[in-house]
Amino acid sequence: MTADAPAAGAAARTPAAKRVTWAELFFDLVFVFAVTQLSASLHADDSLAGLGRALVVFVPVYWVWVSTSVHTNTRDVDNAVDRFGILAAGLGSLLMTLAIPGAYGERAMLFAVSYLAVRTLLLVLVARTRGWFANPFSVAVFVAAPLRLAGAALGGAWQVALWTVAAVVDIAAPALTRRRVSRVVRFHPAHLSERFGLFLIIALGESVVALGAPAAAHGALDTGVGVAVAVAFVLVGGLWWMYFEFAAEAVHHAVETSRVPADTVRQILTYAHFGLIAGIVCVAYGVGEAVHRPGHHLGGTPGVLLFGGCALFVATLAYTGWRISRSVPRIRLAGAVLMPALLPVARLVPALGALCLLVVVVVAVDVWEFAANRRG
Repeated sequence: MTADAPAAGAAARTPAAKRVTWAELFFDLVFVFAVTQLSASLHADDSLAGLGRALVVFVPVYWVWVSTSVHTNTRDVDNAVDRFGILAAGLGSLLMTLAIPGAYGERAMLFAVSYLAVRTLLLVLVARTRGWFANPFSVAVFVAAPLRLAGAALGGAWQVALWTVAAVVDIAAPALTRRRVSRVVRFHPAHLSERFGLFLIIALGESVVALGAPAAAHGALDTGVGVAVAVAFVLVGGLWWMYFEFAAEAVHHAVETSRVPADTVRQILTYAHFGLIAGIVCVAYGVGEAVHRPGHHLGGTPGVLLFGGCALFVATLAYTGWRISRSVPRIRLAGAVLMPALLPVARLVPALGALCLLVVVVVAVDVWEFAANRRG
């Protein structure tokens, strides 16, 4: 998947290079906390229903970050108004994040109102240059936000149902408005691919925190815990290598040379990275449980999230490879299939052994793909 230099015609229509601003990096700090809160919500309720509720809350958090990044990508934000807007969006996102632990209880309205405030602010910032046309920003304000407000007011099963519909609206909005967006929005490929790579780093950072925190909390750092930390770090590093060594440049190249950049941004960045980050959040939960008790067997949910999260990450990378080259990345697909297939074996061995099984698969995929790229 290593990218070649972009074609001359594509380079001619590509906007001048754009760099990530300090305001954007400061804004990202909120989402370090958000990923931590989402991981904590899984620890609080790791049932299937709890996983579903965490996913429904993750969708608006992720889409707020995506919308802010798209705005900063398609507009020159090196001015006082936009910098203030980014900081205000960061405050609203922080309030959303603070509401995550009680999002289905006493903090539901805080979450919904904060979401409405951030999305309204972003719509106003976008409307200054592109008008109030139908786009994901306006769909969020006039459809998804009212659904979340109604769900917060009603509570209980109604809240879960309405917030689930709102999450579907958020996810569908980029596809539903694609034609209009593709006519009026011009993307800076390098900047946008870098933004999504940074969010992926944030999620991977949560995995590092998750594997380090249980070890730091141990009174005496025994050999089992130390080895588990090392193995878990190799696992996280292997996932990092899989993306940044084999996929990141290809993603950038695909956006830069696409005939319809809006479609490529939607498919490869917006949607695919949702799966990548969701997979890493699940891995963070799993490695935390494994490092905490390396000599015990992984329970049902921790094992499923650990192996399933890795499989989701690798399968999503296989999807991006197919989207870019229209050929099936057999190496990644094989790894994504093998990971959940090993789960019954992983349940028979201690958590440390389960981590080792997963590391063997991840490293094998990395080595296999590295050798294939060298041959190519």
